[in-house]
Formats: sequence, C-alpha cells, structure tokens
Amino acid sequence: MSSTVLIVEDEIFVATDIARIIEDAGYRVAAIAADREEALEAGPKAQIALVDVNLRDGPTGPQIALDLSQRYGIKIFYVTANPTQISPKADTAIGFIRKPFSDDAILTAIHHASGSKDDFSSPEVTLFRTMVG
Repeated sequence: MSSTVLIVEDEIFVATDIARIIEDAGYRVAAIAADREEALEAGPKAQIALVDVNLRDGPTGPQIALDLSQRYGIKIFYVTANPTQISPKADTAIGFIRKPFSDDAILTAIHHASGSKDDFSSPEVTLFRTMVG
C-alpha cells in the first residue's frame, strides 16, 4: 500500500504541482488544504503531510503541523522559503523542503517519509537532527 499525502498549501498552482509529482510517483493525495480547518479535517486520511508555513489564515503552518502530528501521528515535511519560521516544530517533523523546489526534492522527502528511501539526493531537502538513544 502506498502512502497517502496531505498537501497543506494555499497557492493552488504550487499545490497542484506537488499533487502531480506525488501522484506520478504512485502515491495518493488525501487532500489539498489551504488553511487550518481544511487540514485538520483531512488529517485522518493521511500518513504524510507537506505543510507550508504561511497559509491563507496566516503563518499557521507550524501549529497545523503540530496538531496533525499530535492528533494523527502524521509524518511532517515543511515546505517553505523561510525555514526560520518553523516554530513550534511538530514531534513527527522529519525536515523541510526549501522553496522553490524541484520534483526530486518532493520525491526525496516523500520516499524518506514513507520509508522507501534513506539517501538524500536533493540539496533542497534538509533533515532535522534527531536524538538517538
């Protein structure tokens, strides 16, 4: 079974581009959400979320990601031009994709989050350091 991805992005052209990349690779898109309400409604249908920081309802992406993580255990990759705005960071956050992004960056993140790829070949993808113990 392939992973299902929630896209939290308010710019429709960016969101549909991400959806195309994901679907062409064989993953399913749970929903495209432009704000907190839509994201939390779609949360139970997804295993992975790509979350922009600044959305239709303001800089709510980090809090939305935190809620998706805590309520549904969804693995999070932020998609942002300004990673310094990622606060608070979700417990299940894996890293971020820097905008503008390439198809390879999206696929690298999704493959990693789904457990099907460990190597990183895209300079646009940054992993958060995790504690090992």
